[in-house]
Amino acid sequence: MRNISKVAVLGGGGRTGKYLVSQLLENGFSVKLLLRNPDDFTIQNSKIEIIKGDAIDEEAINLLLKDCQAVLSTIGQRPGEPMVASQATKNVLNAMKSYSIQRYVLLAGLNIDTPFDKKSAKTIMATDWMKTNFPEIQKDRQLTYDLLTESKADWTQVRVPLIVFSDESAEISVDLGDCLGDKITALDISKFLVKEMIESNYNKQSPFISAI
Repeated sequence: MRNISKVAVLGGGGRTGKYLVSQLLENGFSVKLLLRNPDDFTIQNSKIEIIKGDAIDEEAINLLLKDCQAVLSTIGQRPGEPMVASQATKNVLNAMKSYSIQRYVLLAGLNIDTPFDKKSAKTIMATDWMKTNFPEIQKDRQLTYDLLTESKADWTQVRVPLIVFSDESAEISVDLGDCLGDKITALDISKFLVKEMIESNYNKQSPFISAI
């Protein structure tokens, strides 16, 4: 197990992020959260520390990562706002270097392409739909992958299909080439992110996870 006691979390105020925060607390970690609207966050625990700010702000990310040993992100794109994924990752990677933090695990969609993919027709269709309907978001997310591969960080970018917001848990598939299922619960995503942060089974890789 890595020597991780405090984890910096981006996107912790979102629907998936709240599951992630709960999982981290259940596993005994202290959690440092970056929130734009702290007053809206309802989870209360003595192991939570909140930094008010935005992920595209370098200073806010520097404050967030101070005294942490790993970074987890479930950050999503808000409609009508500046692209967040690549800028947040640039800020995180810079701060990780400053603080000598190695581990970064982040959530992404099926639409990211990697040289190692063996996507099925169904997954290609979902990817192409995203490229057609949300080209700027797609471009920004793809740039995020490129930034990761060029970095020296120990990163894992986890790609997921449709997220179901429930406390149900199922057996999941993990595959580096293709997404084998159509959906996954936010609880199972959170469990996987925490486990991967600790075990680094997919270091410098971008696995697909889905319910079987």
